[in-house]
Amino acid sequence: MPEAADAPVILSNEPGSFAWGVLAERHPALIQKVRDAFPYGPEQRRALDALLKSGTEGVIEPLGAGAHDREQWDEWGREYFGLPWFDAPFLWAESYFYRRLLGAVGYFAAGPWQAIDPFRPFKLLELQTSEADEELAALDRLAQRPSDEQDRALVHGSLWGNRADLGFHMSSGAAATEAADSHLVADDSELLWSLLPGGAAGTLCLVADNAGRELIPDLILIDHLLRHHHAERVVLHVKPYPYFVSDATTADVVDCLRRLARAQGVAVEVGKRLWSAMGSGRLTVRAHPFSCAPLPYSEMPDDLRQEFAEATVTIMKGDLNYRRLVGDQLWSPTTPFADRTAYFPGPVAAFRTLKSDVIVGLDERTESALVAAHAQRWRTRGTHALIQVRT
Repeated sequence: MPEAADAPVILSNEPGSFAWGVLAERHPALIQKVRDAFPYGPEQRRALDALLKSGTEGVIEPLGAGAHDREQWDEWGREYFGLPWFDAPFLWAESYFYRRLLGAVGYFAAGPWQAIDPFRPFKLLELQTSEADEELAALDRLAQRPSDEQDRALVHGSLWGNRADLGFHMSSGAAATEAADSHLVADDSELLWSLLPGGAAGTLCLVADNAGRELIPDLILIDHLLRHHHAERVVLHVKPYPYFVSDATTADVVDCLRRLARAQGVAVEVGKRLWSAMGSGRLTVRAHPFSCAPLPYSEMPDDLRQEFAEATVTIMKGDLNYRRLVGDQLWSPTTPFADRTAYFPGPVAAFRTLKSDVIVGLDERTESALVAAHAQRWRTRGTHALIQVRT
């Protein structure tokens, strides 16, 4: 792998690569899935067909003249318009694809489909499964455990989302925790807890990733931190509009709170406390426009930089936030996490299940063991995770 100074930006033009698969296979499948999920009219269907053809065979074109954010995207895309989608930076191409998808279904335009989230059926379905019921019921058992076990289980629940849920941890006990630990490529959780001691009066920013069954554990962790005074206030950053299929919006937060309210036992109490915390201002939901920008956090605007600077710590959840945090480039895996986040205006932590090629902060021994056991597949399959912290 190249040294940090020479790390190339990830593109999608290498057939068989993870990035190529997203544009060539995942995006076309998503267009069909969205098309089937709603009774869109001829106009929306034609626009979806045109996006499919453009994304697989055509070149990147600017937004239409009437688009409300045309000027902004013209600035962001001036180097890429006219190129095949596969030749633009992977992060930028993915972001622009979702902006074009929302435009195709009429999300931003005046009309009957305005502000209708094309991904909402998929998000809601996750909240209605038996697995979701089991995860919420596991909170009753978790409440009987010592506080340090609760701390660890809730952090792991937020880290792994629906890949290693609380129900699994509670039913399998120590063996489950040890199994999850064995798949952590980096674990700075003790350093994180040192930033959030009991009785602290600080502010935590949590930048959310996915909705549905992955947002529920984030909310449960937030309740735990507030209840046990690891933070006096939490700011939950979500997307201002639907993004990357399952990314959380304010509507998704409300859906999750209502799901907690329909549960039983401890889960209901968690939902009540969170609802009350939002009413009192101890939990604030924030939807900054930069959350949907095709840019790294190193280019964040001043007002967002100030928010993060004032936080005791900012937790970045998920793969996309990690790519934006360290830069969507092929860094050497042993590049220090602290070096790649030195620009960040305050302490920052990354909770991430590995689902893309980007990785930093590993020691040489860990990297060598992963490559020997899994080649490069460990980077993208979601079977490994990390907790990295820079104070």
